[in-house]
Amino acid sequence: MAIDVRGMAPLLNVFDMPTSIAYYRDVLGFEIVGTDGNPVPNNDWVLLELNGVQLMLNTAYEADERPPSPDAARIAAHRETCLFFSCPDVEGAYTYLREKGVAHQPPKVAPYGMKQLYLLDPDGYELCFQWAAEKAERQPKA
Repeated sequence: MAIDVRGMAPLLNVFDMPTSIAYYRDVLGFEIVGTDGNPVPNNDWVLLELNGVQLMLNTAYEADERPPSPDAARIAAHRETCLFFSCPDVEGAYTYLREKGVAHQPPKVAPYGMKQLYLLDPDGYELCFQWAAEKAERQPKA
């Protein structure tokens, strides 16, 4: 018998929690559904949710150990992590995110048939909003 899994909530370590909360809540539209008890946005941990999708953010450093700026090597390693969001209206997401000033490249159809919009969050984590492309979009252009 397989394990009965009903969801997943990835945990991302972030450098500046107020900046990350502003991005995920105010730009992407996530709602804060759980915190460490500190007043928002001065948290060390938050649980976010959008349409049943959950994501946890945790500060990478304790407040008294936080360096003045992010460690470049640590941020570079964040590019190794990509969160793929199922998004039926990728073009609509692109328009919305462009209006918010965060989507710079239009969506593209991957060779395996997914229409994808990629962007980076404030900590350098890659985010992809994707949905199966229509067959007409996958046709090679003559």
